[in-house]
Amino acid sequence: MSTTGLKVLVIDDSNTIRRSAEIFLKQGGHEVMLAEDGFDALSKVNDYEPHLIFCDILMPRLDGYQTCAIIKRNAKFSSVPVVMLSSKDGVFDKARGRMVGSQDYLTKPFTKDQLLQTVQQFGTSK
Repeated sequence: MSTTGLKVLVIDDSNTIRRSAEIFLKQGGHEVMLAEDGFDALSKVNDYEPHLIFCDILMPRLDGYQTCAIIKRNAKFSSVPVVMLSSKDGVFDKARGRMVGSQDYLTKPFTKDQLLQTVQQFGTSK
């Protein structure tokens, strides 16, 4: 399958990160939905049915680990790849992300190439 035109959900409480991810992904030919926290994301996942989700770890109300775990517990979305986003590049964070079901980990700030390469990596499995 071609990786263009994937539906990607970006969950981050930073407006700057959301906007730059949106610009990079749209330049790569993808549809983008944005969510500013875990609660916002949960309703959008259900309505939007994304092919791939980028999820920040440190967010108010519902953090990225909790958000990922809730998404993965839903049978309808358990196969949707979730890539954690964090400014920390720690082994513990990566391991904890895998424990809740995330497929990968991207350290912020990310480049356009890193973001699109990650989409391509997971988009081919759709």
